[in-house]
Amino acid sequence: MAHTKSGGSTKLGRDSISKRLGVKVNHNEAVGAGEIILRQRGTRYLPGKNVRRAGDDSLYAGVSGTVVYKPVKKIKFDGNRRYATRISVVSK
Repeated sequence: MAHTKSGGSTKLGRDSISKRLGVKVNHNEAVGAGEIILRQRGTRYLPGKNVRRAGDDSLYAGVSGTVVYKPVKKIKFDGNRRYATRISVVSK
């Protein structure tokens, strides 16, 4: 008597849904208050003036205005440098 399992069972085929992360509004584009600028995990992009950080690290506009991206150099507590981008909203 054969001891092979009958077909229909597999451990493959699972895939998680994408989270749709990334930039939603680019440099010099207009945004309204509360509009999401960027979805991220962690703090690769930093909130600047008139930008708030949500609980899932997404950045959104605090006021209506124009989005401005600016590269910044941060110094960590151990003296190492980290390059990041600060996102601000300039009100109209």
